[in-house]
Amino acid sequence: MANFVSYLRVSTQSQGQHGLGMQAQRDAVTRYVESVDGTILQEFAEVESGGKGERPQLKAALKLCKTKHATLVIAKLDRLARNVRFISDLMESGIDFVAADMPSANRLTIHIIAAIAEHERTMISDRTRAGLKAAKARGIKLGNPNWRAAQNLATTAAKGGAAAFMAKMKPIVEMIDPTGSMAPSHLASILDRLGHKPIRASSWTQSSIISLRRRISASGGASGICFD
Repeated sequence: MANFVSYLRVSTQSQGQHGLGMQAQRDAVTRYVESVDGTILQEFAEVESGGKGERPQLKAALKLCKTKHATLVIAKLDRLARNVRFISDLMESGIDFVAADMPSANRLTIHIIAAIAEHERTMISDRTRAGLKAAKARGIKLGNPNWRAAQNLATTAAKGGAAAFMAKMKPIVEMIDPTGSMAPSHLASILDRLGHKPIRASSWTQSSIISLRRRISASGGASGICFD
């Protein structure tokens, strides 16, 4: 019977206090361990941003894994860290680990997903700073906007939504499929698994992938872009 050490992480104090996301991770980990007839020796959980490498609970979990020759199990890869170097160092440490949502992932897949997660974290940070700077430049008082300012911001965001979506998806698709030779169904499956959904649908289809690639190749249409 295989032994596992469970590691759970949420990003905010609110999630930590109210258990938001933590229980879902715990359920996913438990289902996976039960499916392989394994045993969870101990659970470690903490509230910490995915971009930070100093996490005492993770260190404690890894130490126990070494001592008990156990496998570190997490619900999703991005719960471990949105940092390629961190993932790489962990893979080289000799400690086995598995993500419950993708237990068969090989080293290349893990590196790709970690790189995408890190890229997404950077983009979120950049978009937040840019949005705050633009709002401030328009004279909007941050933290106390009136309804008209909020409405204007929403309208601007809607107009730029398609362009922002393209800016987000282009580097992700190019990272997963740099040659553009991957089958549309395969690319659709990977994007769905990573949580990158189309704007107006719950999952990707072959036709929406073909449309996405065509627009990436055209590279430019900011307004009027529509994804299935």
